[in-house]
Amino acid sequence: MAAVSVRYIVDDVDDSVAFYRDRLGFEVQMNPGPGFAALIRGELRLLLNATGGPGGAAQAMPDGRKPEPGGWNRIQIEVDDLDVEVEHLRASAADFRNEIVTGRGGRQILVEDPSGNLVELFEPARG
Repeated sequence: MAAVSVRYIVDDVDDSVAFYRDRLGFEVQMNPGPGFAALIRGELRLLLNATGGPGGAAQAMPDGRKPEPGGWNRIQIEVDDLDVEVEHLRASAADFRNEIVTGRGGRQILVEDPSGNLVELFEPARG
């Protein structure tokens, strides 16, 4: 089992599975129905839940708020060559929230999954 599990609420589980599998190299661990899937990449286990359905992650909170996709929290995937990854994703019509930015620790860009959840692609600084 993966060391870390993260749950993302998504609009369409099948679209999200295809995005993470085909564009970001995740493996499908299980996909038992239209409302849930579990994917893995290294030590990360990504749980995808639809916004509706009987699953616990889709249930409304006591104050009436409902789980929804999007926001600013994100998973980070470390890559060896950010430019190559971005070029590959742009060719597959992925949606980016920004352009590549450089900070003290390296370079990064934010790509959105089909529901607007963020994935940060990060290339550490060399040397």
